[in-house]
Amino acid sequence: QVQLVESGGGLVQPGGSLRLSCAASGSIFRAYAMGWYRQAPGKQRELVAKITSGGSTNYPDSLKGRFTISRDNAKNTVYLQMNSLKPEDTAVYYCNLHAPPINYWGQGTQVTVSS
Repeated sequence: QVQLVESGGGLVQPGGSLRLSCAASGSIFRAYAMGWYRQAPGKQRELVAKITSGGSTNYPDSLKGRFTISRDNAKNTVYLQMNSLKPEDTAVYYCNLHAPPINYWGQGTQVTVSS
């Protein structure tokens, strides 16, 4: 079974940066798209960034230019670089691997942006 292990969350001041990491177990990592989602209190889980097996990326317009997703297939790891963080970015961030028809999720890591 696929396991996703996240790291890098924490407390950061507005305008700061964080890099989240998600390490995937198994041998299927290279074949599938990966993504980062977040869920803030009282809101639905939303897509933050997606990267295909070929390396193409997709972001909501509101996050383009601040967030960058990347993957290192040699390490079975996907990253989310977050810059110019705002208080409204505060949420639990989840790593996702989509291997149709199954979605695998990490446990979530808390990101808090506060002065």
